[in-house]
Amino acid sequence: MSGIVATPVHFPHQHQDPRLSPSHPMSFHTINSAGRKRKAEDEEPSADDRMSTSPSPSLHQRSLPAQRVTKRLRPATTGRPLPLPRLLETLDADSLRSILQTICQRHPGLGSEIEQIAPRPSVSSAISVLKHYESTFQAAFPFGGSPTSDYAYNRVRPALTNLLEALADFTPHFLPPSEAQASQSLSFLDSATELIHRLPDWTTFQHRLHKQNAYEEISKAWTSVIQEAAKRAGGVHIQYGGWDQKLTKHNQQSGGKLQEAVDEMSKHLGWMGGQSTTQQQQQQQHGGRGDDLSSVRQELLSGTYGSNLPVRVGPW
Repeated sequence: MSGIVATPVHFPHQHQDPRLSPSHPMSFHTINSAGRKRKAEDEEPSADDRMSTSPSPSLHQRSLPAQRVTKRLRPATTGRPLPLPRLLETLDADSLRSILQTICQRHPGLGSEIEQIAPRPSVSSAISVLKHYESTFQAAFPFGGSPTSDYAYNRVRPALTNLLEALADFTPHFLPPSEAQASQSLSFLDSATELIHRLPDWTTFQHRLHKQNAYEEISKAWTSVIQEAAKRAGGVHIQYGGWDQKLTKHNQQSGGKLQEAVDEMSKHLGWMGGQSTTQQQQQQQHGGRGDDLSSVRQELLSGTYGSNLPVRVGPW
């Protein structure tokens, strides 16, 4: 019995917290297992630890070295002349005309090339140019005084010369063989003759020669066109276009200065067996119509057949 060693009994202190002091001692095996467990957990991080320790984008960006930004060198803005198409857009008709004339004078060979490339002038465009010269001529007259006096003539003489020279240049352009269509030629001559009518009758005889010469040239032009038109399509352009009436009116307004052209018109209308508009009007005024077949054909084509015959009313 003496060999038995009594194990002392330890009583907890009165003021000792039983939660901090376990009631029974922990064995070495339990402590060792817990230590190994903690060590394994420390070596293998949890998912939360892995997420918390993963580098964020901001940290990753901060960790990268700063990239050097290379700026592209731009050429300096300097002045330069306009391209040729833009330069031509800023020029008016007078400036373009002056430039072309200067180029043609320096390089005569370019004149024929420009004539081939440029579109053919129409009757309306040619008359528009002539009216522009006429407007300049009318604007040159002085205020007050007689518009037909020598003083007025001296003031407007340069503008009058430009107008007559333009008329002399445009007229041959619309004559055969340069112009193949008789209707275009006659249309131009009609407007050009009206322009000559509007020229003043100067007091001095020598000054009136400008207008007389213009009448002579335009009368020759009418004659040339009538002769050529009579050879084509049976002269239908002068036979049914009413040009004989217009020419007769021009001749009366000019004081008989276009009589040569009127005679040529009558000759060809008589040779073709037709009647002029003036002759038809005279026959209608007298209540008669031609008995020949050509007169009947003329009235049928013009739509005036039977217009002067009495209309019967009532039973036949």
